[in-house]
Amino acid sequence: MNIQGLILGAAAFLCIGIFHPLVIKAEYYLGVRAWWAFLFVGLAAVAGSLFVENMYLSIFLGIFAFSSFWGIGEVFKQRERVKKGWFPMNPKRAADYQDTAQL
Repeated sequence: MNIQGLILGAAAFLCIGIFHPLVIKAEYYLGVRAWWAFLFVGLAAVAGSLFVENMYLSIFLGIFAFSSFWGIGEVFKQRERVKKGWFPMNPKRAADYQDTAQL
């Protein structure tokens, strides 16, 4: 019986479960500036994945890295969801949600 697929599926599920609330909290407290953190963590995980000898840990780090990269786009989408009122806005950063383009 092969359980490798189940292990990797669980790893992907875990990463999705970790990054969903992380994106929400990062946008709430840091705004879209948080994308740098997701990029840095993703690049670190890619480096780790390349140099770790354990196959399962290497694959998990790869999944984690690309989940982090996906989080970059989600931070910007989260700002739009906050503007629509779907998520709470951080009152300390209310100016970040104002459209600055005026014609």
